[in-house]
Amino acid sequence: MVTNIINFFAGINHYWSIFFLSMIPITELRASIPIGIEVYNLPIWKVWLVAVAGDFLPALVLLWVMPQLHDFLIKSKIFGKLFNKKLKQAEKTFSGKYSKYGALGLIIFVGIPLPLTGSWTGSLAAFIFNIPFRKSWPLILAGVCMAATLVTLITLFAGGTLRALFA
Repeated sequence: MVTNIINFFAGINHYWSIFFLSMIPITELRASIPIGIEVYNLPIWKVWLVAVAGDFLPALVLLWVMPQLHDFLIKSKIFGKLFNKKLKQAEKTFSGKYSKYGALGLIIFVGIPLPLTGSWTGSLAAFIFNIPFRKSWPLILAGVCMAATLVTLITLFAGGTLRALFA
């Protein structure tokens, strides 16, 4: 899979590759940082900054668009009832966890680089829990920075260890 991703971005400037890889919900920082450091051999701090920017940009757009999309879907005769029902189910399922952990929970949720966590899912969670834009974007940015730092450290440790073992 990594080879396919690298080949897809082969003709693009490496920094743009890192930026665009970070924007994709499946790869986000978990793929772009290791590729930037280990494959492209770019400076660590530049990879970190470009990856954070690429991961955070879609979150900003989602945080801004989701309330407007919500209003449109609720008014829709076709999707309104179904959408409202699903939204209430999601809110009921997760509301206890958010109210228990609050803002720190959103930062940790976005900041732990595991599958199905990250800025995209964090933006959806912020919307479901009615966290206002002014409050949610700094929390998600903090989580993205945390995830970028963890992935960078893991990449450096794992890469160094593998090179030492197989060199």
